[in-house]
Amino acid sequence: MPECPELHLAGRYINEACGALVFSGGVERSAVGRGPEVPFSSEAYRISATARGKELRLTLTPLGSAGAPQELVFRFGMSGSFRLCPAAQLPRHAHLRFRTRDSPPRVLCFIDARRFGSWRLGDAWQEGRGPCVLSEYQAFRENVLKNLEDKAFDKPICEALLNQKFFNGIGNYLRAEILYRLKIPPFEKARTVLEALKEQEQERRRKNPPLTLSKKLKLMRENPDLLELCHSVPMEVIATEKHLSDPDHSDNYAAFKSWLQCYLVPGMSSLRDRNGRTIWFQGEPGPMAPKGQAPRKKHAQVESDPEAVTPKVPPRASRRRRRAAVNPPVPAEEAGAGPGKGRARRRRSAATAGALPEPEVKAGRRLRSPARRGRGTAPAV
Repeated sequence: MPECPELHLAGRYINEACGALVFSGGVERSAVGRGPEVPFSSEAYRISATARGKELRLTLTPLGSAGAPQELVFRFGMSGSFRLCPAAQLPRHAHLRFRTRDSPPRVLCFIDARRFGSWRLGDAWQEGRGPCVLSEYQAFRENVLKNLEDKAFDKPICEALLNQKFFNGIGNYLRAEILYRLKIPPFEKARTVLEALKEQEQERRRKNPPLTLSKKLKLMRENPDLLELCHSVPMEVIATEKHLSDPDHSDNYAAFKSWLQCYLVPGMSSLRDRNGRTIWFQGEPGPMAPKGQAPRKKHAQVESDPEAVTPKVPPRASRRRRRAAVNPPVPAEEAGAGPGKGRARRRRSAATAGALPEPEVKAGRRLRSPARRGRGTAPAV
């Protein structure tokens, strides 16, 4: 799911890819997009982007004095992203489209395969979201520490980290990485964790004179606390995913996966929190862990010989097909039944080789041989 690093990288991509482009016409919306029609049209306009937390704002600015700018605020949901592509090669699920004045034209698309993303008109960020952990770090830190009496901090720290009123931009994979680095059990009470941090900060202020900015940054790098990691860990993602300015670059996911230390990593445990979200961690879950759940371990995927893998069989396949997939029939030559074809010829060859006993004779009647039991009575001799 896109979190604050992905939103900030999307904003960077739009500004770099579209900064020199001129767009023209109206804004095209798909029939199933989760957002309103955009009442904007211009013969020539430019597009710029700004990200804050888990939101991104587009500004459509007409060139000259052709009208007022139009602003849109996007939420990416589970799969939202932006891509600039040729107009003749529109991707699927492009729910909002901005067409350039080039020849041939190109299109900036908001793509959302799962349709959880949305947009709204205007420049206002969503009400109730706190300062951004990336771009408004000091305000974010103060907002958390001065509101520790809020009931949001009665919850486990892993659940509090998803509260956008205080941790605007933090999502599922970031919370796992942050808690893992500090060895904090995910189901420790949030207030317990943060009050200790507040006390440490107050004690440090009493004993030490105010620090210069360079000393603050050095201290943050050497001994970061939870709120500092809420800023520095997303910054690592932005630095690691250096190719994300090109959404089609093949190295994106590989670079991100190699950066992860906890989330979806083999050897880590997982539990579902009270909101149904899976949290990954190492060690004990903490005193507020949900009852009735046992932590599950993430196992490494073992590479195997493709020819040694059991063939996949449709779940509704017949019993005979499932048996055949697991134990394929052996050719007649390998079974020692000779090269003959047909059931009767194979049976005769097997009987000759001693595979079947001679039929028994009793009271003038030929009894059924073991190979024919259950297929009716043989005629009298």
